[in-house]
Amino acid sequence: MQFDSTATYVATEDLKIAVNAAVALQRPLLVKGEPGTGKTELARQVAAALGMPLIEWHVKSTTKAQQGLYEYDAVSRLRDSQLGDARVHEVSNYIRRGKLWQAFEAETRVVLLIDEIDKADIEFPNDLLQELDRMEFHVYETGQTVTARQRPVVIITSNNEKELPDAFLRRCFFHYIRFPDAETLATIVRVHFPDIKDALLSAALTRFFELRETPGLKKKPSTSEVLDWLKLLLAEDLSPEDLRREGKNALPRLHGALLKNEQDVQLFERLAFMARGQR
Repeated sequence: MQFDSTATYVATEDLKIAVNAAVALQRPLLVKGEPGTGKTELARQVAAALGMPLIEWHVKSTTKAQQGLYEYDAVSRLRDSQLGDARVHEVSNYIRRGKLWQAFEAETRVVLLIDEIDKADIEFPNDLLQELDRMEFHVYETGQTVTARQRPVVIITSNNEKELPDAFLRRCFFHYIRFPDAETLATIVRVHFPDIKDALLSAALTRFFELRETPGLKKKPSTSEVLDWLKLLLAEDLSPEDLRREGKNALPRLHGALLKNEQDVQLFERLAFMARGQR
């Protein structure tokens, strides 16, 4: 089985190599890159391309590694014991299976997405080392050892919000998704908007890259944001001329899809003011 671009996802050659290498090595694929560059979507596309079910574990700041294995609901068991419920005699009734357990016991091989691992506590990745290495874990409350029927394809994403431990990094195959160049981005756009006219696409991407490469920009717009912007341009039936940059028009049309904080909006307002002053 080899991963390739799909009808809705454009994968660069180095990304294809990274996915297929991780699958061949049976190691987790750690994917980093700017937010909005398609890291989470990659896991969905890999699952679709390889014909595997997808299990998604979206990590939050409060997520603990143990939750990926299982959780023991002691409170419910105590309540049931007070009510005289016969279920209390079977501990397994109060074990909730986590995403790793679901992936391990799946009847067919699955893709397991551990999304935005850098949101969690710094110990989170280390707490998963043994389970991801050995593909098994112990349930202390029942004495059961859960062993994977087949090793899942593990894809882990990170937005680089914090450094990951070296011991964890050694066990992963790493790939950084670079922001696409103009040619690749045009290909991505055409996948989503096949009927877009060449002149509009060229003008929009020229304007977009001018904005993205402006010095001092706090948050550069991503692939997902340029797709949103183009969707609005098409909905408003704007022409290439509407996107032309002028001194008094430093902000692009419908810029709210691209600029997501007031500092960046103010930056372009200052640039427009300076351009007017030079006339």
